[in-house]
Amino acid sequence: MTKTKNPKNAKKTKIAEFSRHEIFTTRSSPKHRCYLDYVDLKPLVKKCRDENLKIVLTQGTFDMIHIGHARYFEAARKRGDILFVGVDSDEKVRDRKGPDRPVVPEDERMEMLSHIREVDVIVLKGLKQPKWALIKLIKPDVLIATKQTYSKEQLDELKKYCGEIVVLEPMATTSTSAKIRKLQLGLATKLEQTLTPKLLETLEKIFEEFKK
Repeated sequence: MTKTKNPKNAKKTKIAEFSRHEIFTTRSSPKHRCYLDYVDLKPLVKKCRDENLKIVLTQGTFDMIHIGHARYFEAARKRGDILFVGVDSDEKVRDRKGPDRPVVPEDERMEMLSHIREVDVIVLKGLKQPKWALIKLIKPDVLIATKQTYSKEQLDELKKYCGEIVVLEPMATTSTSAKIRKLQLGLATKLEQTLTPKLLETLEKIFEEFKK
């Protein structure tokens, strides 16, 4: 009697094959998970398609990783079999957010993501890459975004390249930008508290010298 193949077991077998490529292992394996060139990424995307894996893609800066990011990746990964994460390069972040960002350089941000178990593949996005180049290359089954990422018009246009677009709510009460502002305000307050007495003391000495 011929046994009927279980689709779930078949999918597990396909995923297990990827472990040889260090994608689905428990190790962080940044050398295998991190891609700096879209050309190198193409064979992996093709293999995912050949194995009928459901591809999920999300993108961002991911500067100063916090709990919101971790929850976001967990929610994204549940939507498919493999999660690709596009990471904005330092040059791209500076162009959009100013010369003081990112706080954490691109190589560290990418390696940090490789330690998050829900993240399977990390791809660097350069400033000079054409608009939505990574989305058009991968053509994800599911694109994960936040409300701040795209306008309604852009979401409508992106539907041409994605099977489904999921817009997630914020996963934390604070953002990276908010954390940075808090740090800046805290530093400013400490400087004021420290420098003001010393500055007044210095000015008093200067005035005393003028009186002489």
